Amino acid sequence: MVAKPKILVTRRYPQAVLDRIGQNYDAVINETDEPYDVDRLIGLAQGMDGLMPTLTNKLDRAAIERLPETVKVISTYSVGYEHIDLEAAKERGIVVTNTPDVLTDATADIALLLILGAARRGAEGDRLCREGGWIGWTPSFMVGIEVTGKRLGIYGMGRIGLAIAKRARGFDMEIHYHKRCRLSPEEEMGAIYHETPESLLAVSDFLSLNCPDTPETHHFLNAERIAQLPENPVIINTARGPVVHDDSLITALKTGRVAAAGLDVFENEPNFDPRYKDLPNTFLLPHLGSATVETRNAMGLRALDNLDAFFRGEEPRDRLV
Repeated sequence: MVAKPKILVTRRYPQAVLDRIGQNYDAVINETDEPYDVDRLIGLAQGMDGLMPTLTNKLDRAAIERLPETVKVISTYSVGYEHIDLEAAKERGIVVTNTPDVLTDATADIALLLILGAARRGAEGDRLCREGGWIGWTPSFMVGIEVTGKRLGIYGMGRIGLAIAKRARGFDMEIHYHKRCRLSPEEEMGAIYHETPESLLAVSDFLSLNCPDTPETHHFLNAERIAQLPENPVIINTARGPVVHDDSLITALKTGRVAAAGLDVFENEPNFDPRYKDLPNTFLLPHLGSATVETRNAMGLRALDNLDAFFRGEEPRDRLV
């Protein structure tokens, strides 16, 4: 009998994923689901053929260089891969894969929830109902910002950006976008292309951040760029926390330069800047973009598809390096 490949599973994945892991792999599974620090991960990786980590596992160059020679593949349970030093993995001859496509719709749904929740003061309304602060209807009570017909700027028009645009059209929003390469007319579906971020910012009544976290996009939304937005803008972030410069956004929210913000991701999460909690014009979620049963299962199965292909000697579908 051929021995099953040995893999380290760094978090406790949904049961459907664990069941398939058990069928095909000799796996060490993180039963407590507590994030491993680097030393613990390196120790458990000894003798492993592959790793199945998440965004919570920071595999920088130093960690990659400490991995045992037996590790030949890293299949991350995420579409993002900024937690893995791809160049270091390539130098070690380690194949790295991710899980694109399967979380597009769930994340786009969350973006629409953030748009509506921030614009229509959803968090404030919920607190009033729960805490007894609702004293009755008046013409000026809890007045928010209309979504229908507004201009939505999408910074990063990839899979998720396109899915957000599709949903926003249901609210008759005018879609504007920026990305490095313009989409085809069939993909644009009437969306207006902007060659520069500055051009996009100037027309974004609502600004949805959907770019990856790279050195170029780090703290993209800073004070200078906030100043280029129209009056009373709403900021939405379902991308990565470090895309936003917290001091700049918090100041803009306090002064009213930015009307509201809907945030699903944060820099240094879960230990995000506590000042956001005290701002009434924020709608905050704990990184729920992919958090549906269907999507979390699909992410795990996609990661396993990549592992299966690698160990069969085939090219993994979602190979990064």
